[in-house]
Amino acid sequence: MSVRAVIADDEPLMREQLRARLAEAWPELEIVAEARNGAEAVELIAAERPDVAFLDIRMPAMTGIEAAREIATLEHVPEIVFVTAYDQYAVGAFEQGAIDYVLKPAERERLALTVQRIRKRLTERTGTPGTLQETIARLAAKLEPASRLRWIQASVGTQIQMIPVEEVLFFISDEKYTRVQTAQQEALIRKPIKELLAELDPAQFWQIHRSTLVNARAIAGVTRDERGRQLVSIKGSTEKLEVSRSYAHLFKGM
Repeated sequence: MSVRAVIADDEPLMREQLRARLAEAWPELEIVAEARNGAEAVELIAAERPDVAFLDIRMPAMTGIEAAREIATLEHVPEIVFVTAYDQYAVGAFEQGAIDYVLKPAERERLALTVQRIRKRLTERTGTPGTLQETIARLAAKLEPASRLRWIQASVGTQIQMIPVEEVLFFISDEKYTRVQTAQQEALIRKPIKELLAELDPAQFWQIHRSTLVNARAIAGVTRDERGRQLVSIKGSTEKLEVSRSYAHLFKGM
């Protein structure tokens, strides 16, 4: 049986990796389209009417869960697989009959299990859009306590690496990329500071400039330069980060 699929992920390298792993685990699967965000995924799925949709949970414009809610209202509703960087303590939220999941980076064994489940569901097709909508709502509710970002998908050269958030010393954005700095390496992501602010724990990551977030646990001290600007020193780094006037109150008395 010919089976058609759409992949949605804002990271091109992650889409490429998933496509390659799916080619191994499910050779007859045809990837008919790739989406760069949730809104684009809904449009492509409505147009292409695939059998399966692989949706990254964290995407700009519309999250994977928001996209799934829209997809569940379409005339043709595909099987949905969420692709997620959530760690193991949140995985229980996905153990439901109507929806499957793949953890990033996609592991061959887990993907093979997902393929087996999807094939079975495609044969049976007992689910209904109403059931799917209820399942998505329960999933969103269960994930809410676990919604803080815990892993960063970052480009290091031509590779994608999963960096634990607690290892990040600071984030600095320019117009195109955000630099992710750890004690060991520098990596790049396309996520702007505004999106990171909504996903990170505000008690751990402080905004000290419109383009800078710093891990509070990595702050070694604060000094002033000859112009009176506050500069944050970072443990494990020789770099000093400027504090803008809007955020000077964070270090009042220092």
